[in-house]
Amino acid sequence: MADTAQTTLPSGRLVSLDFFRGITIAGMILVNNPGSWSHVYSPLRHAEWHGWTPTDLIFPFFLFIVGVAMAFSLIPRIEKGDDKSRLFYKILKRSLIIIGVGLFLNAFPRFDLLDMRYPGVLQRIGIVYFFASVIAMKTDARGQAVIAGLLLLVYWGLMTLIPVPGYGIASLTPEGNLGAFIDRAVFGTHTWQDGWDPEGLLSTIPAVATTLAGLLTGHFLRLGKDRKEIAGWMFVVGWGGIILGLAWNIVFPINKNLWTSSYVVFTAGAALQFLGVSYWLIDIKGWRGWAFPGIVFGMNAIAVYVLSGIVVDTLYLIQVQSGGGETVSLYSWIYQNLFASWAGPLNGSLAFALSYIGVLFGAMYLLYRRRIFIKV
Repeated sequence: MADTAQTTLPSGRLVSLDFFRGITIAGMILVNNPGSWSHVYSPLRHAEWHGWTPTDLIFPFFLFIVGVAMAFSLIPRIEKGDDKSRLFYKILKRSLIIIGVGLFLNAFPRFDLLDMRYPGVLQRIGIVYFFASVIAMKTDARGQAVIAGLLLLVYWGLMTLIPVPGYGIASLTPEGNLGAFIDRAVFGTHTWQDGWDPEGLLSTIPAVATTLAGLLTGHFLRLGKDRKEIAGWMFVVGWGGIILGLAWNIVFPINKNLWTSSYVVFTAGAALQFLGVSYWLIDIKGWRGWAFPGIVFGMNAIAVYVLSGIVVDTLYLIQVQSGGGETVSLYSWIYQNLFASWAGPLNGSLAFALSYIGVLFGAMYLLYRRRIFIKV
């Protein structure tokens, strides 16, 4: 479905949120599409297990943004007294569409349903959006804060107190944690790696808390307070979240794959810092020119993410002859001949990813100029 909007964004729009969303999506594309997975700078890789890198901030940032946006889209409808049954239907429909698109991306291009992965990024977004929206419909800001805290505490208890057959209590290893055990029971081999999945079922619980943290931030932004005061509080609370997350890390390690409670608090604090800086520069100071590429991506975030996956899978599918006579994917041929040949394997891999972002920006800019904003 395509909506039209002004090319010049409305003055009442939270432009910093569009920028934040766009930069986050660009980050996803950057880390997902190196020229070669054998040659990637360490900050552009996920942490192997416990710990974090800048890459590990990207997905929780997006779920946080989903929550902030919810405060400006769903909450006003609730406050106006819109029919809740119709709202629920729209929420359910949107969630199922997002999940469906995610399953399509996992299946594309071979559509081998017997061998495909079932969990995924968009699947998690759709599920988390559904539960966070239902919570938003049923509770006020205080209730949402209480539920977010309870979700984190409950998940901490589940992961550290319930024994896993063959591994015992509090095993946070890739195969031995409770989430992996549940995913093996439900999905079998249809996971990202044999035996576990970073977007598994159990870790969806704390992921909902990530979105609720964004929703609470959105409530605060809508209070009508002085904008400089709002930015200041985002910095203060953001640092509080970072410090609390690091402290919790001592007993429940920060881990993106497990989406641990410490990871939720830490990344929510970091998201508040990033949004606070963007809000100060863009919405308060009015310095928007530098943020334009991010805004363009942010206005068509899901569309560019889906397009990036389809194009890359297609490039891998097409086989061509390399200079040595062997058959390689078109993706590898482009990397080797147009980037690694002059920049070297490591810098060429980065140049490939950055160039791909540039190509996708061109496509999204055309949509932006034509006032086409694709939404689900």
